[in-house]
Amino acid sequence: MTEVVAALISQGDQFLICQRPVHKARGLLWEFVGGKKEVGETKEQALIRECQEELGITVQVGEIFMEVTHVYPDITIGLTLFRATILQGTPRLLEHNDLRWIKVDEIPKYDFCPADQEILSRLMAMGSMK
Repeated sequence: MTEVVAALISQGDQFLICQRPVHKARGLLWEFVGGKKEVGETKEQALIRECQEELGITVQVGEIFMEVTHVYPDITIGLTLFRATILQGTPRLLEHNDLRWIKVDEIPKYDFCPADQEILSRLMAMGSMK
């Protein structure tokens, strides 16, 4: 199983989503920023690195929002989604095709990676980011 970390970054009643590059697996699907944990890293360190590499931002990692395991045809991932706050920088497209700040009620308008479905269901059940 591949350990993956991601960030639930909120701003008021919106949260940040990113569109995967067309050339990667699950290209053009939407996701939370993040990526694979490398050997020797804590999950928190991996998330800080991924946010820097992918969006050019420095984040403060908060509590775990949710953990899910998902089996894709090509990979099984253990996804840990952390709440995170931007400490420095403005998100830039360094790797992704696009990024958006959306409200919880806008989730159905976007095609997300299958691994995120359980998380999105929980967000919709909560009704907002507050």
